[in-house]
Amino acid sequence: MNQCTTVALLPPPDHLIALATPGCRPEAGYVLCELGEKHDDQHAAMLWDEGGRPGSAVWVRWKGSGLARLTPLPWCPALDTRNEACELFAAHPSGHSWEVTDPTDEAVTLVLARQHPHLFPEYRGEDGS
Repeated sequence: MNQCTTVALLPPPDHLIALATPGCRPEAGYVLCELGEKHDDQHAAMLWDEGGRPGSAVWVRWKGSGLARLTPLPWCPALDTRNEACELFAAHPSGHSWEVTDPTDEAVTLVLARQHPHLFPEYRGEDGS
């Protein structure tokens, strides 16, 4: 499944603005939802992780064009067939991270695979192209 393409503008927190040098106000930044497309819940993007402890990852959650909120969430406990952990939060909607494909990343990878096929053997067709 493709990754959700919803973005949100995340303003800098008030405490960061208060600490900023006069005339150098921090700018807002965009976050991209990391969940699989067509999920029913709020959108989500991870901002940082404080060392992998339960509840240590800080996520931004938002719905539609509403107010975004920061919230610590535990990691999803699911493992794939290679014993790799899901990179989303526990009880996330849609598929696990290994089931979600970033369409932009995939498009860039395909271009690079055509230009440098020796670096991307997994993208070679049966005809060697």
